[in-house]
Amino acid sequence: MARRPLVMGNWKLNGSKAFTKELIEGLKAELQGVTGCDVAIAPPVMYLGTAEAALAGSQIALGAQNVDVNVKGAFTGDISTEMLKDFGAKYIIIGHSERRTYHKESDEFVAKKFGALKEAGLVPVLCIGETEAENEAGKTEEVCARQIDAVINALGVEAFNGAVIAYEPIWAIGTGKSATPAQAQAVHAFIRGHIAAKSQAVADQVIIQYGGSVNDANAAELFTQPDIDGALVGGASLKAPAFAVIVKAAAAVKS
Repeated sequence: MARRPLVMGNWKLNGSKAFTKELIEGLKAELQGVTGCDVAIAPPVMYLGTAEAALAGSQIALGAQNVDVNVKGAFTGDISTEMLKDFGAKYIIIGHSERRTYHKESDEFVAKKFGALKEAGLVPVLCIGETEAENEAGKTEEVCARQIDAVINALGVEAFNGAVIAYEPIWAIGTGKSATPAQAQAVHAFIRGHIAAKSQAVADQVIIQYGGSVNDANAAELFTQPDIDGALVGGASLKAPAFAVIVKAAAAVKS
């Protein structure tokens, strides 16, 4: 069975109630009748209610940008899996380099979040990727393997069934620099091979997105690569026409 691509928009710390409604209406209009690609958006958690209402009846799935490992209790400021489910969120981003860097989230902590999401029946979108210095030192594969192995060691390779990995080279996030399609494909093939060493069946179905300055100009060429199953899109997901071009490119190339 061919993997169905997933294009997901990570809005990061952007938006308002009005912006959320307007962008979703724009996306619904732009993506009318587009099939062959799963689509999700991850607005800030403040706007999940607004987004849930605006998405009603559409094919666009709701996601979120983070989750905590605790389900309830004295954890001020945190957000649980059950709360995200209550708003109809499905795809939850974890391990984004911005969380790893600014909030000092370790590989092990991210793996705990992965486990909490799986237990709740939600889809983890595990972000992995290397810094510019690590890339230049030839450590890309080592870093990606370490970040994946934290999950495998904690939960077993089967945890990647029904999950998503987003390879996001940190040097390409918001910098305007993007890995070339060949560079990205080489890393995606490595990631799939690394999982296949434990289970070919799990490796064959896991969705591996590319992220890192994906836009309406470079998306189609990235999607021609056999191991790139869609994209985790940052800045370009804040404009309905640009995001729609990326979704349509995935639907056209992968169908």
